[in-house]
Amino acid sequence: MEGDIAQMGAYIGAGLASVGMGGAAIGIGHVVGNFLAGALRNPSAAGGQTATMFIGIAFSEALGIFSFLVALLLMFAV
Repeated sequence: MEGDIAQMGAYIGAGLASVGMGGAAIGIGHVVGNFLAGALRNPSAAGGQTATMFIGIAFSEALGIFSFLVALLLMFAV
């Protein structure tokens, strides 16, 4: 009985950690959307901001990968 409750808690925690992956997707959407809005307003400055956009995408994606790893650890390391 105690093992079942611990397994249930691990699955609930993994599900909650998976919410971070959705947050990362929303973050990437905001980064790229704001870049495109700025590029449409000032196309001549868009080339200089492309590297900054990719850095923002990388940071957002890293947070999603970290939350995925936490979910895997909670599911299989218990």
